[in-house]
Amino acid sequence: MKHLLGTIAVLVLAAAAMGWVCYHLSADPAMHAAAEKGDAMQWLRDDFHLDDRQFAAIRELHAAYAGTCAEHCRMIQEATTARQALEAARTSDPAALAAAGRRVQELRTICESAIAAHVRKVAALMSPADGRRYLALVLPKIADFDHTAAPDLRLNHPN
Repeated sequence: MKHLLGTIAVLVLAAAAMGWVCYHLSADPAMHAAAEKGDAMQWLRDDFHLDDRQFAAIRELHAAYAGTCAEHCRMIQEATTARQALEAARTSDPAALAAAGRRVQELRTICESAIAAHVRKVAALMSPADGRRYLALVLPKIADFDHTAAPDLRLNHPN
């Protein structure tokens, strides 16, 4: 009992040191660098093992889709603002309010379908295994996207 606290302290220190060593020995430095910079394209390249040709093609796809994505978000924001104005009026026509709600949902569906198609094109440029892993990671997040702005590929961005 005399050395119990000292033994526990040594074991905790040893476990923490071992965890730190294991983490740093098993971690991919390129992935950490990309995450620290918030560079999602570099993360994509490293995590999904993209060669130069794949990376260039995916970068081109992202660049080509960026304007469409921004336009979808703009339209959703405008429709949401219009719906909110009707809600705030409290004297608005219930049919107009329902139509405004349907319009927001319609635009979200268009946007989310377009994003899903884009993501599938990106996955098709990867190896089959990495493409499946990419789809499993990204597709479920599309429905949770808030459409306040086009995704900017920063890892720390709320979208």
